[in-house]
Amino acid sequence: MKAPAAVYSIWCAGLVLTLVVLVPLAVYLLHRTWRTARSIQRYAAETLAAARGVAHNTARLPALDDTIIVAGDVLAGAGAVAQKLDTLAGALEERA
Repeated sequence: MKAPAAVYSIWCAGLVLTLVVLVPLAVYLLHRTWRTARSIQRYAAETLAAARGVAHNTARLPALDDTIIVAGDVLAGAGAVAQKLDTLAGALEERA
């Protein structure tokens, strides 16, 4: 039994529609998705580099705490030296 001509016409129209519209649309959307994925990879790499810089710079913060402790010790020592110098200056003034 032979299929009616309308079946062949509908089949050809569907095939042409698929080849002319749907395949290029699918290729365009896949390309756009690929470009977006590449952009996300680039942004992620830039973010990782920035995060490494932040981690590198903040790694020195504990050293600043140590510096503050040492500065306090130096200040206490300088105060003791200043007191001894005042005592010495007072003694030299009494002699003069």
